[in-house]
Amino acid sequence: MGLRRLQETLSRDVTRPRGVRVRPYRPGDEAALYEIFYRAVHEGTGLFYDARERAAWAPDEAPGPDWAERLNRQITLVAAHGRRPRGFMALGHDGHLDFAYVAPEAMGRGVGDLLHAHLLREAQARGMAVLDTGASHLARRFLLRHGWRQVARQSVPRQGVALTNFRMELVLTG
Repeated sequence: MGLRRLQETLSRDVTRPRGVRVRPYRPGDEAALYEIFYRAVHEGTGLFYDARERAAWAPDEAPGPDWAERLNRQITLVAAHGRRPRGFMALGHDGHLDFAYVAPEAMGRGVGDLLHAHLLREAQARGMAVLDTGASHLARRFLLRHGWRQVARQSVPRQGVALTNFRMELVLTG
């Protein structure tokens, strides 16, 4: 995405889903965000990944011991309706988009769009030049719509199962 297109994207008003606001991650969000992750994988990706693949991707209903630290060490943004998180995105300080998940009942309602717009502003404010990620089939569609470019299709091993995802990037400058 060229600088001009990025500026147009950032200047456009994203329709805010009613009652949803974006805020930084806070300690205490861990369980709710893990539930969103788990449900998004198991309930939201069924058209693209079979039960075995989803179980390998998100094997446990409870987060592992490093979950909170992983969220805390990144730029993690939470979309919340009232006090209840509806989605989140986590960006590494190196520009790697690690997590981008929305609760199944909030998918397609602008929550992801709102999070993405805030994430781009944050990345730009921090002087990041390029963002990258390994996107699922579902996230790939979303990111393409937001100007990301598919670099490669890849197979990533998880729990002994090969999952297909897509290496993607978004150039923020020049």
